[in-house]
Amino acid sequence: MTTRHDTPDIFALSEIHGPVLRPGDPAYADEVTGFNLAALHTPDVVVGATGPDDIVTAMRWAKATDTPVAVQATGHGANFPIEQGLLINTARMTDVRIDPTTGTATIAAGAKWSHVMAAAAPHGLAGLSGTSTDAGVIGYTLGGGLPVLGRAYGYAADLVRSFQVVTPDGRLREADPQHEPELFWALRGGKGNVGIVTSLVTELLPLPRLYGGGIYCPGEHTEALLRAWADWTRTVPDEMCSAFTILRLPPIPQIPEPLRGGFWARVAIAWPGLPAEGAALIAPLREAAPVAVDTVEVMDHAALDRIHMEPQDPLPGRESCLLLRDLTPDAIRTFLDQGGPAAGVDHPLLMVEIRHMGGAMSRPSPVEDAVCSRDALYFIDSVGIMAAPPAAEAIEQATQQLYTAMAPYGMGRTMVNIHGTPGDEQDRARAWTPEVYERLRRDKATYDPSNLLRYGHAVTPA
Repeated sequence: MTTRHDTPDIFALSEIHGPVLRPGDPAYADEVTGFNLAALHTPDVVVGATGPDDIVTAMRWAKATDTPVAVQATGHGANFPIEQGLLINTARMTDVRIDPTTGTATIAAGAKWSHVMAAAAPHGLAGLSGTSTDAGVIGYTLGGGLPVLGRAYGYAADLVRSFQVVTPDGRLREADPQHEPELFWALRGGKGNVGIVTSLVTELLPLPRLYGGGIYCPGEHTEALLRAWADWTRTVPDEMCSAFTILRLPPIPQIPEPLRGGFWARVAIAWPGLPAEGAALIAPLREAAPVAVDTVEVMDHAALDRIHMEPQDPLPGRESCLLLRDLTPDAIRTFLDQGGPAAGVDHPLLMVEIRHMGGAMSRPSPVEDAVCSRDALYFIDSVGIMAAPPAAEAIEQATQQLYTAMAPYGMGRTMVNIHGTPGDEQDRARAWTPEVYERLRRDKATYDPSNLLRYGHAVTPA
């Protein structure tokens, strides 16, 4: 363990088994840096937790010293700089235990979906992951968890059976529908506002393989593919999961040929049923425009990163999103104006996407939760890579223009995991309905009245 015993406040953390670092310590920069490099973290103290005991000790110290606290596992959602205070890094806590009899996994605070997939695959099971298995399970699930197979199976939060969580009073609690039901509610969709989760138990899918990949057309055919996809989404069964994406890919080695450096329109497909049925369902998309690359195939569930092919290396990303109740012809036209060929091949956003929602995601969770996107039929999100100040300015301007233009077709709400850098309270509240937001504020007042967990997408106590 690394400590600075000349500093009384750090000495109080000497019982922690992992590193305890301050600015200037050799390993400090590595300990605070996450996947998203857009936010530079500069906490007064960073603790590299090795288990629940370390988190309990750190939280009790924070409560005693009135020090604000943030937590980070992989840092995929690190779009808000942590300045001052205490940062708890859970990246060392990667244990995953599979129970094939119950079809469940017990997942520690810092585990990625790739860890879960690797552990579950030998049992013919898989986790309900998002578009990148490099993302952390806990942060993803606390925000609801938007899965690749969401239309077929619902939100990741729907499958959670229990949490082990350290609340800001320094207590390690078990939360499930019978024990601490209100805490259980707030942890599923309310993000990290009421405690730091040390592990969760979730159901797995008995789905070792799926049919999925991407259908890529040259960017000049964006409109034809988008209009065909929009009409097609109104006809497909709930189990068909898809997203339409406009991609302007940089010429870097991490992107495979022939996609590298290209302007593309893509439909990403994930189908959990028989491959022949999936192929028949997507046939109209393959005929809608000239297909340059087609990666749709039967794959191991653990290989689903091949569907969306998201970046695997850290980068400075600016993301944002908007929920849509429907996708009208005017909305399609506006979307094309903002991100299609008319916007030019030099448009600064790496990706603009429309996700088909509904299906199982539209149905209530078996146990009530704080997820507030069940009434959306579509969802827009975007990503820009802020490599330098001029690029950052152009990306910010393009992002604002996109969502201002699409606002008339939106529901006025976002999803907390993809909201982007949170603004004022009115902006943060857009991740939930007014009723759910007020309930979260009351829970915040119950579990975190001093507002120690005030970083990131934080809710203010009632």
